[in-house]
Amino acid sequence: MKRVMVVAGGPLQVFLVQKTKEMGCFVLNTSLENDSPGFQYADLYSATDVLDIDKQLSIAVDFKPDAIVTDQSDLSVPTVAYLCERLGLIGIGVKKADLFTNKHSMREFCSGNNVPYPDYCVCISIEDAVQFLDKHGKIIIKPLDSQASKGVQTILTPYDLLLHFENTKQFSRTRKAVLAEEFIEGTEFTVDGIKTFDKHISLAVSQKAHYKSYSNVASSLLFSHTSGEYDYNLLRGQNDSLVEKMGLPFGLTHAEYIERNGVFYLVEIAARGGGAQISSKIVPFMSGVQNTELLIRMALGERIYASDVSIYQSYNNKKCILEFFVFNPGVVKEIKKTALDSCKDVLDYTLNIKPGEVIGVPSDDTKRPGYYIAGATSIRELNTIRNTIMKGVVVEYV
Repeated sequence: MKRVMVVAGGPLQVFLVQKTKEMGCFVLNTSLENDSPGFQYADLYSATDVLDIDKQLSIAVDFKPDAIVTDQSDLSVPTVAYLCERLGLIGIGVKKADLFTNKHSMREFCSGNNVPYPDYCVCISIEDAVQFLDKHGKIIIKPLDSQASKGVQTILTPYDLLLHFENTKQFSRTRKAVLAEEFIEGTEFTVDGIKTFDKHISLAVSQKAHYKSYSNVASSLLFSHTSGEYDYNLLRGQNDSLVEKMGLPFGLTHAEYIERNGVFYLVEIAARGGGAQISSKIVPFMSGVQNTELLIRMALGERIYASDVSIYQSYNNKKCILEFFVFNPGVVKEIKKTALDSCKDVLDYTLNIKPGEVIGVPSDDTKRPGYYIAGATSIRELNTIRNTIMKGVVVEYV
């Protein structure tokens, strides 16, 4: 029986723990909280911070795993890479982990490899950011290495910087600085894929929409294989080429782009699957590819080639929506969700609010009140499902 250590055990890692167990492995799950959801599906568990690499290493040495994996967690990627290097296991390497988690490293790579990217500046002080704002008139500031859109802010004036700069800076972990980028007006996209032994294959593309009240947080992702307005073949090809240029040895990927005048500018790219169950629920639905299983098999040493991974033709008409709920602010009395439980086309859903809790403005990804994922074979059918769910999920307030 193969022994696998899964780093991180929150709700988004449950599927990875379950799949590893289904494959007949003996599983150790490490995660910060004592009641981490992944623990109930693992053979062993340890309440350990994923950022505490020394304690994680001590646990791994005692466990003697055949593989160490994570998914849907940027914070865990460097830890897993470090553990694999120290134990001589198959991993992506510490340097590649930095390239795929540190936004400044990504920008430096883009500048030397003909990859379209927004103009940027690493700002140590607010004065640095003011100079960059003067240059562009409108900018985005973000931490160098965080996740879930924490600290990401759109900046129009020096006063905006005064309000947000230090808060954004505190979310940078390895270096206390802020990445400022020119604001590119355009449509945002995500691309999820898998890097096999020989090639990268882009498996699922989405077009994003955002909350009106907080434009840096996504409100929905619409997945399809084609678009009447945008060149998805160009986007997929650019994404495949980028991952291969960056030298990722293997694993799942999640990238974000902004399109302007026919050019796709890289926002960021990660060496893990998309969160909110994109890699675990949406990618298999859209492609037929069991990417989580392939990740585990590759980490255990099996060589998976691009010829082993293909989107079946029967999946070309698949449509899928990941939509985050929008509720009015207030104190929750009751949540009616029969529409979610009764709809056969709902692949997954999560409600992060409970009676007595306060609904506010979603200032980052973690503050969104919940989501659902639904699949169909046409946009018309998908819109019917969306209308039913949005009308049928009701919050009553105190």
